[in-house]
Amino acid sequence: MKKMWKLWLMSVLAVLLLAACGTTTTEDQPKVDGTPQDEVAQDDVIEEAFPVTLTDAVGNEITLEKAPATIVSMTPSNTEILFALGLATEIIGVNDYDNYPAEALEKEKIGGMQFDVEKIVAMNPEIVFAHESGLSTGAEGLQQLRDAGLPVFVVKNALDFEETYTSIKTIGQATGKSAEAEKIVADMKAKVVEVTTKVASVENKKTVFVETSPAPEIYTPGNNTFMNQILEMVGAENIAADQEGWFMMDPEEIVNRNPEVIIVMYSYIDTAVEDVYKRNGFDSITAIKNEAVVQVDENKTSRTGPRLAEGLEEVAKAIYPEAFGE
Repeated sequence: MKKMWKLWLMSVLAVLLLAACGTTTTEDQPKVDGTPQDEVAQDDVIEEAFPVTLTDAVGNEITLEKAPATIVSMTPSNTEILFALGLATEIIGVNDYDNYPAEALEKEKIGGMQFDVEKIVAMNPEIVFAHESGLSTGAEGLQQLRDAGLPVFVVKNALDFEETYTSIKTIGQATGKSAEAEKIVADMKAKVVEVTTKVASVENKKTVFVETSPAPEIYTPGNNTFMNQILEMVGAENIAADQEGWFMMDPEEIVNRNPEVIIVMYSYIDTAVEDVYKRNGFDSITAIKNEAVVQVDENKTSRTGPRLAEGLEEVAKAIYPEAFGE
């Protein structure tokens, strides 16, 4: 069990840890375009134009002569974007951790953080979508793919909603699905406005503790993480925001900071919520007394793709259920 949660934690940290160490500037508020767009105006639809040349997160240019007919996706967030764009047929290989949508489970697996270079080369995809978060362990393998003649596009590690929107649009441009990408982004923006409008009327802002792994090594997101930005967007106070990035917090310190809500951001343990309630010394915490320990879908709240706005709503409901009539 310990090995399982550590593997999961490594995969989450690989995507989110760069929020703490990958930026040189910090803004007080997350960047969010608050303009709802139910539909993309016809005049705004970008006409697909190939060949197209794009620059990826590491500064490499790739030129695509036409929309790729075969695609390998190396991270769950990329995969969710590609499926949402309507590219189920074109996707021929995915990451071992890909589990959404259900169709992703049926695709050929190419490995996780350590991927099978020979297998990908044998697939001969017309494009490989890698991710900036995987460079620490996969840079050499990606170069081997390039040396084998495969176009590799490294998607930027999005640090906020705006950068997530950009990633979706960029992947849409690379695959000839710009109109679909614009619609996805418009729907996400509309959901963000819907959620933030509902919680804006809440008068008593709550303090929150988010745990991403259980005792004895309880990890939590601090300042300059995507989860901290989500908490700011819904008007909640992260009790761990005085430290940077993802870190381990001592249970006694959690008790001392006395959060009003505890969010459990993992699901690989069936009794995760019950275990928090039973944790020694936690009975004095307000969240325990008020039965405000809530589990959220870690994939919706950590994968920077089309479901991120749903993740925002899930977190908001966990903290302020009254704002949603629950």
